Amino acid sequence: MPPGPGKSLTGRLRHPRTYLWLAGSVLLLVFPFYLDRFWLQAGLFAMAAAIGAIGLNLLTGSTGQLSMGHAFFLAVGAYSYCILAGESSTENGHELSGLGLPTWLAAILAVLLAGAVGGLFSPIAGRLRGAYLGIATLALIFIGQHVLFNAGSLTGGFNGRAVPPLSLFGFTFDDTEVVVAAVPFQSSEKLWYVGLLALALSGLFARGVLRGRPGRALNAIRDHRIAAGVMGVPVAKYRAGVFVLSSMYAGLAGVLLALVFQRTVPEYFGMVLSLEYLAMIVIGGLGSVAGAVVGAAFVSLLPQVLTHYSDSLPLVSAPGTGGLTPGEASRYLYGAAVVAVVLFLPGGLTRLKNPGEKK
Repeated sequence: MPPGPGKSLTGRLRHPRTYLWLAGSVLLLVFPFYLDRFWLQAGLFAMAAAIGAIGLNLLTGSTGQLSMGHAFFLAVGAYSYCILAGESSTENGHELSGLGLPTWLAAILAVLLAGAVGGLFSPIAGRLRGAYLGIATLALIFIGQHVLFNAGSLTGGFNGRAVPPLSLFGFTFDDTEVVVAAVPFQSSEKLWYVGLLALALSGLFARGVLRGRPGRALNAIRDHRIAAGVMGVPVAKYRAGVFVLSSMYAGLAGVLLALVFQRTVPEYFGMVLSLEYLAMIVIGGLGSVAGAVVGAAFVSLLPQVLTHYSDSLPLVSAPGTGGLTPGEASRYLYGAAVVAVVLFLPGGLTRLKNPGEKK
């Protein structure tokens, strides 16, 4: 006989992991009161990376569809927000177009637009697999870079364009100082809670997808495509659908990144970013929401930590001083981490808690 709701709740309260989650949640909520701007921006960057990595893990980790174009959909989200929320203006010699929509509406529409662009590509994603899909999505990066650098009236060209601050219920998430419990809150402190909420909702939704019927269908497609089709799973439909969902996650990550950095530049959304996202899900654990978050934190925070402590670390030099820069050092380190995980821990870092569990 299955345990009742009361017994299930009692069992969860007795589990040490429950208290670890509660302690971690409290820590995340109070960080803006104690951390300086550098660490808050690093944390926000990690949150945005985690949202994008969760989306890519749904596509690559759970469905087995290789995508090399994830950065393209981040760019769609980031630039769509700027265009929809920004006003028409002149910046760095470019006449920039903007619709001037409310920023909260622009953020939602930017995510939906990223999903719509993914939907345009989804018929291809539904029919290709493996390296063929990887090459097809790689083409999106080159197309995106060409558009971002040359559509100056929309993107600002090489110099990019400024990002309008988010405004919600009359509260603006900009550098205007607001004192909370004797602590001055500026854009990073304010956006921290937006990032936490977006990450929590993204993680819970993805977890629900993976634990439900769609998740079982996606895993069946990944493990044996032909058998899944014989069992009645509409393979092409699910592949196309998860590609759209992954694109929306990337769009949301792009919007959050734009809000954090307050400026979008084309060169950031290149092939290197797509490779970093693949590294995130491999290091953290394919097919796992927690793995995507852990891998995103590792890959996104590593270069910033190395930059912050470059004066104290051997072999690492501050940017612009010659030698091995923090960015280069971090790529070597998480490249080595990918190799180590593939060879010795195929399930990713999240498998460390249950090393004997079968994949």
